[in-house]
Amino acid sequence: MGSRLELHSVLTDICDHVYFQPPESIKIVYPAIIYSREAIKQVHANNEQYLKKKRYSVIVIDKNPDTSLVDLVSALPLCEYSRHYEKDNLNYDAFSLYF
Repeated sequence: MGSRLELHSVLTDICDHVYFQPPESIKIVYPAIIYSREAIKQVHANNEQYLKKKRYSVIVIDKNPDTSLVDLVSALPLCEYSRHYEKDNLNYDAFSLYF
């Protein structure tokens, strides 16, 4: 698809508060989406790379366990739901997304 900045734009269309690898000093406003680069998948053939996709970890964080943000993120192409967990009265839904 595209660059990290293009992904950031797609995510800000879903949620107003989107953070890329936020430092601990940042005060996060909820609901929020936090994402970071997780891996790069490379496919080779004939001793050459012909496909390279970056995989991002995308986490939706909301006080509401039934937030619609989960459905919006999961509808993105090449997005896979990983898991749900709770911490500090917040709901976390984790995804892996190739972009």
